[in-house]
Amino acid sequence: MSVPAAQIDDLPPLRAVIERHGLAARKSLGQNFLLDLNLTLRIARSAGPLNDCEVLEIGPGPGGLTRALLAAGARRVVAIERDARCLPALAEIAQRYPGRLTVIEADALTIDHAALLDGPARIVANLPYNVATPLLTGWLSAEPWPPFYRSMTLMFQREAAERICAAPGDRAYGRLAVLSQWRCETRILFDIGPRAFTPPPKVTSTVVHFVPRAEPLACDRRRLERMTAAAFGQRRKMLRASLRSLGGAELLAAAGIAGERRAETLSVAEFVALANAGGQ
Repeated sequence: MSVPAAQIDDLPPLRAVIERHGLAARKSLGQNFLLDLNLTLRIARSAGPLNDCEVLEIGPGPGGLTRALLAAGARRVVAIERDARCLPALAEIAQRYPGRLTVIEADALTIDHAALLDGPARIVANLPYNVATPLLTGWLSAEPWPPFYRSMTLMFQREAAERICAAPGDRAYGRLAVLSQWRCETRILFDIGPRAFTPPPKVTSTVVHFVPRAEPLACDRRRLERMTAAAFGQRRKMLRASLRSLGGAELLAAAGIAGERRAETLSVAEFVALANAGGQ
């Protein structure tokens, strides 16, 4: 059942917050503010139970998703915001939810996220478009594994979401799908149209849910990354050609994979076999 936005909390509507603090979204920061609190609450609830864990949020902006996470019962939200203009609006939310919101002014690409959290955590964010992929690959590359988070519920451009969840043979299948699905179970939850945002982006946005695999197939992550980079870097070529620099026919024979195949036909397990056959 949809909950009217006014019932989420007694703070002012987001449009009023943006106007009062002069928070025009900046393209240089990849900002598109999601103002519909019904949608932000839907995202928060999609993340799973929040009352027994902390939540990491990247790029909260004026705090629409932040408010939803707190209203949904998050024990504590740690929000990393690069744009200093948003800090007064976030401070008002912190005052409304005493002791449950920690705001850190920083570039999310440059700090240790795990060190900011105390105990079980989930990552929930409407990621700024310009840093979404590097943030995701950083979380997927976390060591040791299983990682510091129980799940990730993240919003991407639809194209990026399709690349993450693509299956072998799909046009979107590539390096990001292999890395994501090797370490996590991934699932597209729902789309959000451009008109829900200010300013409206030119593309549809999509929420994706990630659950870390407790025991991914044994493999050295760096070797897997090198293997997928070589294979998909020349994806129109047969593997015996695209992987020539990494061992070519000998490597493929060791992994039991035919050299006539192309990268987009290999499963995640087959890429792992190639990486393991490649040695150091």
